[in-house]
Amino acid sequence: MVSSRQTALAGADFDTWLDTLHIGWSAAQIERVRSAYRLCGEPDLAVADLLADLGMETDVVIAALLHDAVATGRLKLQDLETEFGSTIARLVESIARLDAIGDLHQSGQPAGRQLESLRKMLLAMAQDVRVVLIKLAMRLHALRQLGRSPIDQQQRIARETLDIFTPLANRLGIGRIKWEMEDLALRYLDPAAYKQIAAALEERRADRERYIARVMEDLRGCLRQAGIRAEVSGRVKHIYGIWRKMQRKRLIFQQIFDVRAVRIMVETVNDCYAALGVVHARWNHIHQEFDDYIAQPKPNGYQSLHTAVAGPEGRPVEVQIRTRAMHQNAELGVAAHWRYKEGDQGLGNAAERQIAWLRQMLEFREEDSDDGDLLERFKAEAFQDRVYAITPKGAIVELAQGATPLDFAYHIHTEVGHRCRGVKVNGRIAPLTYEIKNGDQIEVLTAKTGGPSRDWLSPYLGYVKTNRARSKIRQWFLQQDQDKSIAAGRTALEAEFQRLGIKQLKLEKVADRLGFAKPDDVFAAVGHGALTTAQVIARIQDLLPAPPAPKEEQLPARKLKPHDAGKDSVRIRGVGRLLTQMAQCCQPAPFEPIAGYITQGRGVTIHRQDCTNFLGLAGQHHERAIEVAWGETPDTYSVDVMIVAHDRPGLLRDITSVLANDQVNVLGANTLTDRETSIATMGLTLEITDVVQLSRVLDKIAQLPNIVDAYRKN
Repeated sequence: MVSSRQTALAGADFDTWLDTLHIGWSAAQIERVRSAYRLCGEPDLAVADLLADLGMETDVVIAALLHDAVATGRLKLQDLETEFGSTIARLVESIARLDAIGDLHQSGQPAGRQLESLRKMLLAMAQDVRVVLIKLAMRLHALRQLGRSPIDQQQRIARETLDIFTPLANRLGIGRIKWEMEDLALRYLDPAAYKQIAAALEERRADRERYIARVMEDLRGCLRQAGIRAEVSGRVKHIYGIWRKMQRKRLIFQQIFDVRAVRIMVETVNDCYAALGVVHARWNHIHQEFDDYIAQPKPNGYQSLHTAVAGPEGRPVEVQIRTRAMHQNAELGVAAHWRYKEGDQGLGNAAERQIAWLRQMLEFREEDSDDGDLLERFKAEAFQDRVYAITPKGAIVELAQGATPLDFAYHIHTEVGHRCRGVKVNGRIAPLTYEIKNGDQIEVLTAKTGGPSRDWLSPYLGYVKTNRARSKIRQWFLQQDQDKSIAAGRTALEAEFQRLGIKQLKLEKVADRLGFAKPDDVFAAVGHGALTTAQVIARIQDLLPAPPAPKEEQLPARKLKPHDAGKDSVRIRGVGRLLTQMAQCCQPAPFEPIAGYITQGRGVTIHRQDCTNFLGLAGQHHERAIEVAWGETPDTYSVDVMIVAHDRPGLLRDITSVLANDQVNVLGANTLTDRETSIATMGLTLEITDVVQLSRVLDKIAQLPNIVDAYRKN
């Protein structure tokens, strides 16, 4: 099937082609297209013609002309960007990336869910809906030329077209391209059925045309009498649509109602329903042959009224009724909006909304899908931000946006995730925290034995992002020996308490606060990964620790900074407003258990309740110890931390990068390195918001190379 326009354009030069177009390009735009045509050595204009006919802007036409020259190496992408700008260079580069879709389809022979992933991957990789339109035009041109190719290549390309490209054309709403691609694909996949239907259509074509002319004339008169301005035309049913309906409903050709069809185009939606009333008043409606796609549009935005009636001589006739705007959208889909994007802001916004809808990558719905299948498709549509990676064997894995190679490994198989020790992305070693991008090929490197690391569960380190992977890791730790889990959890929690300077905390209260019967249950939960130390810290900040034995020490104190000294930062029970200051010895943080000590001439000094200096003074002068509580706390407070590490170049830079990424301000720093042992000791004064942030920062610092320990200074 070769269009008459394609035949006329065969061998045409640029100016001849330009004369056949009815477009509003400026002289400057025409010269840019001409430059691309010449630069490529005067290529075939068929694809450019298809895009121009869809109303595409000149950048899209230029990118289509230049693609082949870049793909074959005759032009370099850098030179292209210099000559035509970054927009066209990005379009050409994106077209080249989509070439991998055909390779994946051919090598993997996908079916079912893999086909859906291929379609969605194509849209996700394209990034720009115009690239998909270019790819569709290129595929239609390839199908038109396919008659010269070997039979196996014809069938491969035809199958790939029906699997990948016609569903996308449907999703975009471009009926004109979709219908021709489907007919051409059927011609090569089932030549006998194609010829049979084509012959049946041709055999009665003259009779059908006379009959349709009679129906149209009758309808025009009825609509005129009703005062409805309308355009009535005959509609050709494409061969693939007839074949598909015959297959789906198990009908013979003579039972297809819409072989004889007319279309009514009116001005408004109200006119659509008024015209429907005229049609049903003129001829009897065929039961169960009515669809209202205006009230309930198809997923690709298609709108129209479809009905079937027993026309003259009792022959069934399908009638479609739509407005002109609906017709334009049905024929051109998203492409129709690009015509007006620059000229009309409202239509431009509508186009952006429709493109945003396309980015959700809705699943292609088959009319005969069962309820369970539709439910699974609906679940997939609910997650709009997805990323698509490829296994070494060519299978496509769909993951949440931001997923890592560990998420990928656990998606492949639980044991692959457990034994993952490294990963290659596109043939190169990459960290396990790498964020997967669309089209990445992931190869997981595994060990023969072993299991996951507890660090993988840390929410701050970024090893896993999906709930599936996190759940599998936790289950692995649950299956380990309970005693080992308790011991590991106790070690981890005690180390976290020590690092944050938390002392003499009653573990029974911790267990009760977290909903556990006893401390061992807390340790087990931490040990097998159901609970992180960060979650524990976040929920026990206001627990009262048991006082240790008193110890006398001097009581240095510091005055509050102006922004710290808010009137409601600390409440003093039973006493009016007094001067308060934070003790420098323990530097209490908001929501930590605190107590006050009345000094001589310096007001009330605020300590942590487990501060050894406070306990010593309170033991000597208990009458000066008073109850205090946090009121409206300051936004930030300062703490001293210690970091011990094996010295290396860039160590301080890496530490400050962690602090900067968490928006932690460094108020002071003191670094000392032992030249004999190369052990560096750093004392930092940090300005943070709460203990949870402190825990997170210390956790990240502890993961840096060469770090021995990182803890809060007591």
